[in-house]
Amino acid sequence: MEFRILGPVRIRTAEHEDALSGSKQRTMLAALLLAEGRTLSDERLGRMLWDDRPPSTAPAQIHTYASRIRRRLGPDVPLVRIRTGYQLIAHHVRYDQREFTRLSDEGHRALRAQDYRLAADRLREALALWRGEALADATEHLVLAEGPRLEEYRLEALESRIEAELVLGRHRQLVSELTGLVTHHPMRERFRALLMTALYRSDRQAEALAAYLDGRRMLAEELGVEPGLLLARTYRAVLTGEVRTRMPQQLTA
Repeated sequence: MEFRILGPVRIRTAEHEDALSGSKQRTMLAALLLAEGRTLSDERLGRMLWDDRPPSTAPAQIHTYASRIRRRLGPDVPLVRIRTGYQLIAHHVRYDQREFTRLSDEGHRALRAQDYRLAADRLREALALWRGEALADATEHLVLAEGPRLEEYRLEALESRIEAELVLGRHRQLVSELTGLVTHHPMRERFRALLMTALYRSDRQAEALAAYLDGRRMLAEELGVEPGLLLARTYRAVLTGEVRTRMPQQLTA
């Protein structure tokens, strides 16, 4: 059995993949998985399921959802009642978010150790576990509570994977991907600094400088601030040519 939340919430077995019936059941299962073995109170589960307006029947409905999930999981993955909450014992079962964390942690460590090939490999494996927006068919309340944190982990892994691949000389192949990422995440300065690096190393210095100026103008117009240290130093490194041999993160050391 495998649990998947990095996309639509699913239970996967050797025979098939099960979506569970109804967003409330999917939400309760996902919330318990994200708790990593900690007990979630009925009150906490109620907020995940109904936000701050749970119905008077919330405790009974939560009990019903737990019973249905328990039947689906069987005895090998216990869902236990503890006082006024529930605990899912799933440490022995494959779970995509846990696997993502393990692989991305290995990738970040390899990047710090300057083992760029291993870093790129591990981070690619981690990112391949994502099947779309995390918790895609759970309730809006759970998505708002947990989605930004999960998405931040994904973006950090993506930034580090691209940095490792740039060191490995894949700058020309990365320009298109980075251009799209900067368009979708214009406030993330690391993506813009990596794009400037990839452009410069692809003999496109003018475009690298234009990417900086676009970012500077956007920050001034929308936030009234100047670029941060990473972007400013990358800009200077593009002007001097230092960015050909050093990565943006190294420029701030």
